[in-house]
Parts: sequence; C-alpha cells; structure tokens
Amino acid sequence: MTHEKVKEGGETRVLFIEPPKEPWFLMGDYLAPPYGIIQLAAYLEREVENVEIEVLDCNAQRLDWRGMERRIEAFNPHIVASSALATCNTYVVARTLETVKKINPDILTVTGGQHFTATAQESLEEYPVIDVIVRGEGEQTLAELVKSRIEGTGFSSIRGISFRNGGEIKHNPPRPLIENLDSLPYPGYHFVKDFVHKYHFSAMAGRNTPYALVEGSRGCAHRCTFCSQWRHWQGGWRVKSPKRLADEMEYCYRNHGSRFIWLTDDNFGLGKRASDLADEIISRGISEDIMWFTQARCDDVVRGESILPRLRRAGLRWVLLGVENPDPGVLESFRKNITWEQAKEAVKLLKKNDIFTQAMFIIGSRKDTSKSIEKLRVFTDELDPDFAIFGILTPFPGTELFEEARRKGWIEDYNWSHYDMLHAIMPTETLSRKEVQEELHECYRHFYGSWSRRIRGLFSSNQFRRRVFFYMAFRGVIRQVRSLTW
Repeated sequence: MTHEKVKEGGETRVLFIEPPKEPWFLMGDYLAPPYGIIQLAAYLEREVENVEIEVLDCNAQRLDWRGMERRIEAFNPHIVASSALATCNTYVVARTLETVKKINPDILTVTGGQHFTATAQESLEEYPVIDVIVRGEGEQTLAELVKSRIEGTGFSSIRGISFRNGGEIKHNPPRPLIENLDSLPYPGYHFVKDFVHKYHFSAMAGRNTPYALVEGSRGCAHRCTFCSQWRHWQGGWRVKSPKRLADEMEYCYRNHGSRFIWLTDDNFGLGKRASDLADEIISRGISEDIMWFTQARCDDVVRGESILPRLRRAGLRWVLLGVENPDPGVLESFRKNITWEQAKEAVKLLKKNDIFTQAMFIIGSRKDTSKSIEKLRVFTDELDPDFAIFGILTPFPGTELFEEARRKGWIEDYNWSHYDMLHAIMPTETLSRKEVQEELHECYRHFYGSWSRRIRGLFSSNQFRRRVFFYMAFRGVIRQVRSLTW
C-alpha cells in the first residue's frame, strides 16, 4: 500500500459506497438510508478542506455490480470507503473493494464497522483488497486518515486503525470515544438528496411515506452475551441531548420531508431524557405529522409507564422489545436481566397506549430442545405482540457468545453471509442445525399461519398491524423461511 501524497492542484475525491445487496426479507418492503456512511461523509465534509465527496447508494440508485463499477470509474476517486454494517454483508464489502482495486490499484480502500473491527487481523489477512480498517468509532479516525493521505504523511500515528504496511499488518492503539455526541454534524442526507424519496418502510409507514434514520445514542449500559454493540462502543452508553435529538428529527422533517423516523438506538431508555424529548417534539408543532420508531427494554417500558401517553402524543408509534425468551435460565445465560413477567407487562402497557408492539424472540440457545421451543411458541400466543420476529442465536464476532462458541467448538458454519439470525450456525446440545432451522420455520408458521390471527390482523383497527399481517400472509414469508431448511 502506498502512502504517496495526493497530487496538488485539485480536490481529493472520496467515494462512500453502499453496495448492492439483498434486503432482510423478514422486514418486508423497505429500503433504509445508509446512515453510517452519510454520517461519516458529513463529518469529513466539515473537518477536512479540499475534499470532494460522493455517496453511492447502489440500492436506492438501482445499480448492479456493473453499474457500480461504471460509477466508480466515472468519479475516479482517490479513496473509497464501504462499511459492512452487519456480519452477513462482509463478502459484499470485500467484492466492492475488489472492484475498486481492479479499476485502480492505487485507490486507498477503507472499511469499518463492528464485524471488521472485531476481525481486523483475520480480515486483512483474508482480503488483500482492504488497505485500512477503521476500528470502532469512525468519524475522527477517517478524517485523520484522509488528511494523512492528502499530505502523504503515513498512517503510523493515526489511532484506531489496522492497516497493511508492506508485508506486515499493523494495529495502531484504539481511539478514545467522542465525549459529546451533540458536537457531531447532522447526518449527510444532502449527499443522497436526489434519491432520498426512495427510502421507505412499507410495513411500518406505507410505501410512499418518506423515511429517515436518526441516531439518538451510541452503545448500551447492558451487556447481553449475544450482542456486539456494547463491546463495540467500549461498554458505555452515550446519548444526544433531547434538544439536539429533536433538532435532528425536525431537520429531517423540514428539509427532507421525512414523516417516519427510526431512532437507531440499541437501547432508547424511557426515563427523563425520553420525557424531555417528547416535550421538545410537541413544542415544535410537528408531533401530529411525524411517526417514530425505537427499540427499548421490557423493564424500561414498565418503569416508564407514566411517560408513555406523552411519548405517544409526541409521535412514538412503534416499539421493538427484546423479549428473547420466556425461560429464566436462558435469559440468565444471555445476561438479559429481564423477566417474562416484565415482557407481558410491557406489551400490555404499549397496547394500552396505542403503541404498536414488535417483539424479538431467540431460539437455538445451547440448552434448547423441541419442547422448550414449543413453550416459547405458546408464550408468544399468550404475549400476543402486534408483530413477532423469531431469530436463531448467532455468534457474531465481537461477542462473548462468539468467543465461547469458538473455544468450545460449537460453530459449524463460518460462512459470514449466513450470520443473519435466519441460518443455524450452531447446534444445541440436543438439536442439529437442521433441526434448529426447522424449528425456526415452525415458529413463523405457528404465529403467522394461524387463520384466526391472520383475520384479526388483516381487519385490525391498527393500521400497522393490518400492513404487517398483509405482508406476512401474502408475501410468502413463511415459505421463504422454509426455503432456508436444507
């Protein structure tokens, strides 16, 4: 890899790429904005002079691999950055950067995100098309990297990167986290303004409702064994202030027409900050015209009962609960620190306040059997969330679960494209991977194949429930889950 200074006399061209990829079919007809790269692009734009930035979203712009290649050739970048976001997209990013190197081997290729942070050594060994991996939080690190490339000063002093230097792989010390998230620029939706109208989430808000992502916090104060987020963010939980968060939501609403907003927080929290956010949104006169979605813990919902009516008035219409499993032993092994009683109460409270309730369940833990998974299915009937997503316990790199599973030899599949919570990666003590896969199909068949539940859903007074059940009943989701069984 060369550290040559970019030639003087023109701007340094940086291209951010969201590569072509298949959507996660369980969530229906949706296309999310590439939040990670537009946030990085906005920060780079603010902090580094003489940089020409372009964001290429192949999915929104309907570009296949050949179309992407032509756009790279036309822009002729000095630096290309692409992030996997999820482990299952690892090969897609590698193929993207391989295409970049085929066009011009001198282009500096950069990636990051949770997967590449956790697998920096292995990834640089396996994919020679990657020049630099930005580990952890990316804004400041990428800005320094671009400055270094412009000036030709080398990368040895840049904290938070792993890179190939000649025949040697180097890992620089980690970078401290940004203390004040309010200091970040708004996400760079102006980089995708020509196709921002294409971002949508049909099941949640309808095909024609403009949709945006907004980040309210980073990290989580809890330490679930299967979650890569808390370790990626170094075990802390940093939040934007309610005013800043409301500013950002209003910015998306007024400047980009966003009417449905997904707060990307891993754990929103339902304390005073949430109450203050509701006050901010209501005071701006936009609460009647926007809907927003977030994910929260069951115990936080129960503790935050008193503020739910105000959050609903402020536009909160959809909450994802990580219920995971009703078995206390499984919850303890996950270090989840909730109970099935709290899950039931949380669903009840959200429904009482006319907030659509999505519940996430996990099967395939080490002690799972056919009988225990059947008990989970019965529990989902009792819980009766508006929307249920069932996933298979997946050992994502960077989690405690991955470390234990690799050490004990549980992992039977290292094909990263299968790390999507829909493919069985490990057996349980009594079930083979094939049997776990079959149990997943039975979970969906049981919940969405019930004619009584279908009819209640299709004729529900709740518009979200109607949309979800129309999709699950008529778009072949059960059949698609079944197709994963080998």
